[in-house]
Amino acid sequence: MKINQTKSNKVFEGHTCVYEHESAITGTKMTFSTFEPKAKEDLKNCIIWLSGLTCTEENFITKAGAQRYLKDTNTMIICPDTSPRGLDLPGEHEAYDFGSGAGFYLNATTEGYKDHYRMYDYIMKEIVPLLKEEFNITNFSIMGHSMGGHGALVLGLREADTFASVSAFSPIVNPTQCPWGEKAFQGYLGDDKQLWNEYDATELLKSGKKRSDKILIEQGLADEFFENQLKTGNIEAVAAEVGQDLTVNYRKGYDHSYYFISTFIEEHINFHIKALI
Repeated sequence: MKINQTKSNKVFEGHTCVYEHESAITGTKMTFSTFEPKAKEDLKNCIIWLSGLTCTEENFITKAGAQRYLKDTNTMIICPDTSPRGLDLPGEHEAYDFGSGAGFYLNATTEGYKDHYRMYDYIMKEIVPLLKEEFNITNFSIMGHSMGGHGALVLGLREADTFASVSAFSPIVNPTQCPWGEKAFQGYLGDDKQLWNEYDATELLKSGKKRSDKILIEQGLADEFFENQLKTGNIEAVAAEVGQDLTVNYRKGYDHSYYFISTFIEEHINFHIKALI
């Protein structure tokens, strides 16, 4: 696969970069950002970060401050975009929570969307192989925020053999039971509720998809989406029932923003690095 570097900025003796490539999965040009520490030739680990609604490949890499905590490691981070771009599908650009910028890390089955909105396969069948081929990565972890936290949990449960660890900030843990998820799943997956469950971390745990290691979740108690959209207590209850090791850190006064993420990103990076060693 040919990738083209469009930006490179030196930071903490490494480089924050942006790349673009033609995607066979989405049928569009896709963009991702990275932080590559100074020991680039010794890289073997990568944390995949999945961003939330309305975000692009830029939000995390410019706001979270992760570079500082990866600078002396052999671990890079990659931040894919959140959906295909440059299309004009029916309803694609009408709302922030469906279509452009809101791919939900699933493989769509509805007309039009099924040909492009295949973000689950994009991560597993393009990003992971690309990291192996272009950066010589052998070990992977995954984390994300909000919609991306949903994606990280689903991929971490369904692809446990690929990802050494999984964590999330403010994730949508039970999308089949919240307005964001119901809208997106109806639009991307149609009426098949069994198919919906395949992209719901809480339902996956109920069905027996578990990890042998701990899942880490960070949740702010001042998050405006906490009760109506994120449903954190649902996954806690099911994890306890099925014996999945899960730690949820509830943080008083913190909201849904990157201020929250930047405050606790060091703990999550250390969590992943420990698993990747």
